[in-house]
Amino acid sequence: MKNYLIRRILQIIPVFLGILFILFFIISKAPGSITDNIMDPRMTPEMRAALQEKLDPNLPFYVKFWNWIVEALHGNFGFSNQHYKPVVDVIGANIGCTFALALTAMILSMLIGIPAGIVSATRQYSAVDNVLTVFSLAGLAFPTFFLGLLLLKVFAIDLRWFPIFGLSNATLAHAPFLTRLGDMAYHLILPAIVLGLAETASFMRYTRSSMLEVIRSDYIRTARAKGLNEKVVIYKHAFRNAMIPIVTLLGFRIPGLISGALMTETVFSLPGVGKLSVEAVNTRNYPLLLGINAMLTMTTLIATLVADVLYAVVDPRIRYD
Repeated sequence: MKNYLIRRILQIIPVFLGILFILFFIISKAPGSITDNIMDPRMTPEMRAALQEKLDPNLPFYVKFWNWIVEALHGNFGFSNQHYKPVVDVIGANIGCTFALALTAMILSMLIGIPAGIVSATRQYSAVDNVLTVFSLAGLAFPTFFLGLLLLKVFAIDLRWFPIFGLSNATLAHAPFLTRLGDMAYHLILPAIVLGLAETASFMRYTRSSMLEVIRSDYIRTARAKGLNEKVVIYKHAFRNAMIPIVTLLGFRIPGLISGALMTETVFSLPGVGKLSVEAVNTRNYPLLLGINAMLTMTTLIATLVADVLYAVVDPRIRYD
């Protein structure tokens, strides 16, 4: 396992650099520049040129990329002129909300989607299976922004059960930690439902398909023929072997939830990286946009590595020696 981890980490490095190179190239070709939003209309052409050269030197693309990589290795991902802070500080101040939202949505989707998939598979073609199938298709079909606005209208505006926007109540800024934690969880309920609904449907469909394939296997018939309890057959023997596709889905959905939070955070006005990305695009804040994408890239690569390691946990036949 140790040698495998070393090999995988060494493979991640060139992949990460290659993706960053592509991202840097695409962003460098985007229209406008970081100086467009801060130039004073009263500036002379000479002053504009001087500011442009200071903030975005006229250097070859590969030289800019190399300089950015060198600075990034020292923890410097550039400066956000919109926030008057280094990019690392801006992302650090907003990443907590995004991770909290993504983690809540992931837990919610797994707690509902996986058991629902098992029930749907063990009761194939029953009324329960049909209802759960309709639910999963609806979850995959509903646009995030439409569902978010619908829940806001019903539960926040009409019923007033939940807050309309934000991550916390300003009046609780100096309250005890547990009180502020509970308030944050309260604000995350609706966004987590919106973000997690499609993931719940995905987990359910993957679990159902995988379980249907496994429970038709010969060893499951043998376990039943031996007189084992049906719950033991399903949850101990069948489900463990059905988890490999679910682990694969989990590895790819973790970064997907973080990037998918973009629309959810915008609808609910949450101070996260998703909303920050939208603002960075609108203001041509390319250093911030590049830093956010670099973070998402590394999150994706780490998630795939974790998924590979989890294969050996759920399936003893897999060895990385």
